[in-house]
Order: sequence, then C-alpha cells, then structure tokens
Amino acid sequence: MAQIAEIAAADAPAPTLPQRIILARGWTRRAIAFFAGATGALALAPFDVIPAMFVPLTVAVWLIDGAADDNVLKRLALAPIVSAAGAGWWLGFGYFVAGLWWMGAAMLVEADQFAWALPLAVFGLPAVLALFPAAGFAAARLLWSRSGLRVFALAAGLGAAEWLRGHLFTGFPWNNFGMALAGAGPLAQTASLVGLHGLDIIAIVIFAVPATLIDRSPDGARRMHGTLLTATALAMLMLAYGAFRLGANRTEFVDGVTLRLMQPNLPQDAKFRPENGEKILRRYLALSERATNQQPAGLAGVTHLIWPESAFPYIISHKPQALAAIAHALKGRVLLTGAARAEGDGDGRRGRIFNSIEALRGDAIVAYYDKIHLVPFGEYLPLEEWLRPLGINQLVPGIWDRGAGPRLLAAPGLPPIAPLICYEAIFSGDAIESGAERPRLFLNVTNDGWFGLTTGPYQHMAQARLRAIEEGLPMIRVANTGVSAIIDAYGRILQSLPLGQEGVIDGRLPKETAPTVFATFGASAFPALLALSTALALIGVAGRIPSSPAETGLYPSRVDRPSRPNRRGRPPD
Repeated sequence: MAQIAEIAAADAPAPTLPQRIILARGWTRRAIAFFAGATGALALAPFDVIPAMFVPLTVAVWLIDGAADDNVLKRLALAPIVSAAGAGWWLGFGYFVAGLWWMGAAMLVEADQFAWALPLAVFGLPAVLALFPAAGFAAARLLWSRSGLRVFALAAGLGAAEWLRGHLFTGFPWNNFGMALAGAGPLAQTASLVGLHGLDIIAIVIFAVPATLIDRSPDGARRMHGTLLTATALAMLMLAYGAFRLGANRTEFVDGVTLRLMQPNLPQDAKFRPENGEKILRRYLALSERATNQQPAGLAGVTHLIWPESAFPYIISHKPQALAAIAHALKGRVLLTGAARAEGDGDGRRGRIFNSIEALRGDAIVAYYDKIHLVPFGEYLPLEEWLRPLGINQLVPGIWDRGAGPRLLAAPGLPPIAPLICYEAIFSGDAIESGAERPRLFLNVTNDGWFGLTTGPYQHMAQARLRAIEEGLPMIRVANTGVSAIIDAYGRILQSLPLGQEGVIDGRLPKETAPTVFATFGASAFPALLALSTALALIGVAGRIPSSPAETGLYPSRVDRPSRPNRRGRPPD
C-alpha cells in the first residue's frame, strides 16, 4: 500500500495555483484568505485598480471549494460550513484592515484621550465586520455545487451579508464589494438601475466568475460555462448602458444660482476649541471673499455660499456678534453651513443639541436640518451605561441628539434640498424621504479632517458620488479638508478641491434628471437580484452534481496527492 502511494505521488503532476488554494489548510489557508482580501482594497478609491477585485472574489470560490472536513470537526456535518465561514472571516478581515486602516487616524487627533483605542480601530472593527463575510461564505456553502452556478451561490450569500452589514445595528455600508464598480467609469451607471446593494451582487458574480475557468468536464477537458458567458455579457451590457447614458445626456444647469463652496482645511484639533471661535470665523470669511478666476470680485457674483460640517466650536445661534459679522460680509447672500444647533438652555448642556445644517440670510437662521444617522463612537456611545463608567467616551465632545426624521431643507433661492451630514451619504436608498416631494439636489457637508491625508476621505467621496448616480440628483459636497466637489446627476465631477488644500470652488448648480429606475423602484432591486442568484444557485444544487471538495475534480484526488506520514511514520491508508 505504501509503495502504491509513493508511485502515485511521484507520477502526480504538480498542483496548479488554484489547486494549491483549494487544498490549503491551517494557517496557509488563513493567510491566503487574508492577503486576497487585502488585495481587494486596491479596487476602492483612491486607487481604483478595478481588476484587483478579481483576486478576493475568485479566491473566495476556490476557498469554498476547499471547505472540507477539517481537524476536530471532520466527522461533523457542519464542518464544511464552519470551514467556509472561517475562510470568509479571514478574507473579510484582510479586506477591512486594508480598506479601513485610516480610522486609526481619528484616535490620534486627541491622542492623550484616545490613542489607547488605535488597535481597536485598526484591527478590532475589521474583526467585527469580518463576521458578515464569514456568514456570507457559510450561506454560500449551503447552496454550493460543482457547476459554474456556484458563483451565484457566492453572490447570494455574500450579497445578503453585505445588505445586513448596511442595515444591522444602524448599519455601516462602507466599502461594499459593489464599490469596485463605482469607480469603473460607465459601469457605475448601473447604480441608477439597481443601487449599491444591487451592484454588490453583480460585482460578486463578475469578479468571481474567473474561478470557473479551471473547471473540467468528466473527461478531463476544460469547459466553458454558461456562467462565464453570462457574466461577460452582463459586463458588456453594463458598459454599453453606461456609455450611452453618459454620452446622450449632457450637464444642464439651474438658472440664477451661482455657488461658492469653501474648504478651509482647518486642523482637526482646533475645530472644537471655543477659544478659537473668533479666529476660525475670521478665517472662514476671508477665504469666502477670496477672488478667483471665475469670480474676480470675490462674493460679488455669488448667490449661495456653503461651509462644511461643524463649522464653529460654539452654538452660532447664540452668538449675535458672529451672526452680525456673517451678515455684514455676505450682504444678503444665503449661507448654508454645518453647525451645532441647540434646543433648551443657552449653552445646550441641559437642553438638546443637534449636528445640523443651517441656512442663514442676514443675521437670521431661516431653515435647518438635524442629522439622523449619528456616528457610533463618534457622536454617540453604544452601550453607554456600561462603557462610560469605564472611562470610554465618543470622539466628538457633547451629548448629541438625533433629528426627528428625514425631511427637505428649504433654502431661499434654491430648489428643495436633500441634506446629508457626514456619513449619512453612505446609506443607499435612505438618502431621500420615502413618499415625500422629490428633492432636486443633494447637499453633503462633512468633516473628514478626523482622518488626515489618508484614503478614508476619498472613499467617502466615492460613496457620495454614487448617491448622485442612484437618484439622478446633483451632489454639492463641502468638506473641511476635502474632497469638496460639484457633481452632476450622472456622477460626473465637474469641479473639485483635493484633500488637504484650502480654497473655494465657484460653479453653477447642475439640474436633476428624471427619476431613475432605482429612485422609482429601488426597494425591489436588491430582493429581485438576490432571489435570482439564489434560484440559479439552487439549479446547480438540483443538478445533483457532487459538491464536496474531493468530488469536484479541480485538484488531484486523494490517491494522486502526495502522501503524508502519520505519527507512526506510515503513509495513510
């Protein structure tokens, strides 16, 4: 028996890379999953190396192919599912560490208070978020088959997990796999049909389908799966649709509106110090009045001035001198600015305080919007009754309240506005109040200064841009440190200021498009694609094609694989 095994091992061809991934076990398997996931982060902004997403999702198929009986669980029916979940966790952990490492920068703004939390931000949060792809891999393994249709099993399982990540526990849909298509030129226009979560499923299919190129027919020949042809055709249709949509529609502008966006690039450690209030206001006003090539007379030709989130280290409505200085400088123009808004006593400490956008005309606040989606650990502390006694606080000082609900912002001289403060711009389908009057533009004010000159602000910008494509609305985005931009209703960036630069943007307000398919039927897009993916995966299962790793034919059989001596020095039976 030993001689037969040795002869088989000597004659067996060297395993290919896919076979090595499928056969990998232990820390080798975990390392493959981790580094494959990390590579996928290169497909996101600001790198936008779109082909990089082929690595994690193609490897994902092979890892699930190899989800075999393992270690102490080898005799349990759940072993393949647990093995798949483990691979999903390590791949997700690598993806989120590489994609979200910049969150650690926020812990260094006030290092004396929060530096201890740096490892939690860089590794702890990715470890928690990786539970979602772990669940997605496990669900996919339940639908797994030997056929090329198994990529739809991955799309169903991982796509559902991404949707859950965007909704559970207030949701955190940041760097979804579908964002790889958001920076892919015309391909991003498909978001106007299916939204971010629909893009997740489509992206998983397209980027995972190369894994089926190693599949073989029973006689050993490579076979071209219909799945590969379908995915290729889908990508070509998306490309054609996007090219047509962009080519057939040029940017049109609203008459009588001239915008000036002010990006102060204010150091984050200065923004929340009340003693800096007067100096900050002077800086804002001086920068807002700056002459540019488009506006040589400064504010003279401007109708609306926009400042970023949390512009002041005080309650502006309680500072008559500040309001008077703004009114004097603007001379009747409208200012839209991020600001803290208080209800109750004079300083907001015993009343209620909101993170808001306020519209000012003269020295009066004529409209406001209060933020709804507060940032966990940023603006509020989850499990506060347990964590605060331990000395753990949120990053932004104060006790912040949620707004009453989505609503339009009515600013003088502007069409109805859908306001988005900071990371409210990342929630697909929630940017517009359901059943209400359709707005005609997005206004996103944000303060990404927490994250310094890292990839985070670029990722935030990419997600805001995708909201414009989804809903067919222009996006006016004003950030403290960048990226500020005027984006039209097709996601075209008309003007922008880069990260870490002070300045102003002068431009006109783009018009909206007719309601997109996603704007009209957005709630149906993801369930329909999820149901279709699940049905196609089940067709593969119903074909009664063996699905265990030993039966796939994708790597040498147990007899052909090199034997390993057991503890007694004998080869296995």
